[in-house]
Amino acid sequence: MNQRVLIKKMRDSAVIPHYATEGSAAVDLVACLEEAITLAPGERRLIPTGIAISIPKNTVAILCARSGLSAKKGIAAANGIGVIDSDYRGEIFFSAVNLSQEAYTVTPGERVAQLMLMPVYTMALIETESLDETARGAGGFGSTGSL
Repeated sequence: MNQRVLIKKMRDSAVIPHYATEGSAAVDLVACLEEAITLAPGERRLIPTGIAISIPKNTVAILCARSGLSAKKGIAAANGIGVIDSDYRGEIFFSAVNLSQEAYTVTPGERVAQLMLMPVYTMALIETESLDETARGAGGFGSTGSL
């Protein structure tokens, strides 16, 4: 299913993303930098992508680390994933963290993140004194088996 998403370059050197293959779930976003930046081990930085998008209502844009960059170099999303709400119209930044023991240099135009759209179901939150019972109950953090 295709969703129409308007995209705007916020910087002259921005790259409009595209799907790499027919089966790709996300588009790659590139670092829109004037010069390379180095992330020290444990360091977090906001990396500009140079683009802004108009996200359709009832959807969310999810910003994730690229799996290869994360697995091979330890560069991950600092907050796990980025959530971009449908009413945000500013430039998209990738909040990167270097989880490796070595410095990593991000170069201008390097693919640093992935962006995908997902449907959103809003909640009608209703305060109550009790919840329905289940077999699991309040068991969590490994309660259904070994970690």
